[in-house]
Amino acid sequence: MVKSINVKNLSQVKEIVKKASRCMDDIGVHDEAGAIADAKSILGLMRLDYSKPVRLVSENAAELEYVATAVRS
Repeated sequence: MVKSINVKNLSQVKEIVKKASRCMDDIGVHDEAGAIADAKSILGLMRLDYSKPVRLVSENAAELEYVATAVRS
């Protein structure tokens, strides 16, 4: 499963890590340049380019939707 999201600020990045850390399955974040980070890693997420939408990737649709809500809060 893949979901595209727009991350606008550091608070949303922190919320992604917080929500992803509660998930059992792996969730990856892919930027337009092809860089991939573990959604549970704040350091990994800090190196991504958020000037364009990023993609959340997971095998678990429910957890993917849960983490995607981080950018809506």
